[in-house]
Amino acid sequence: MKIIPFENTWPYDKVMGDIYFHTCPYCGMDNVLTHMKPRELQHALEGFKTILIMPCCNTKMTILEADSDYFWTNEKLRK
Repeated sequence: MKIIPFENTWPYDKVMGDIYFHTCPYCGMDNVLTHMKPRELQHALEGFKTILIMPCCNTKMTILEADSDYFWTNEKLRK
């Protein structure tokens, strides 16, 4: 598998089973609570492609992999 560059990552936090972003990578809104369910996070952690629709701006994020801190996506999210 091709290595995913770090610029294609975005940090997330898991609090009481909910997935949060400190800032949306697309619209810049702060403290975004996603609609990601625990089984969807588990699929991403197992390396399955997972789609996340951002509730703040309805932009689609395609998550290729996840670890305990970052979502690894198919697009550049950092400048």
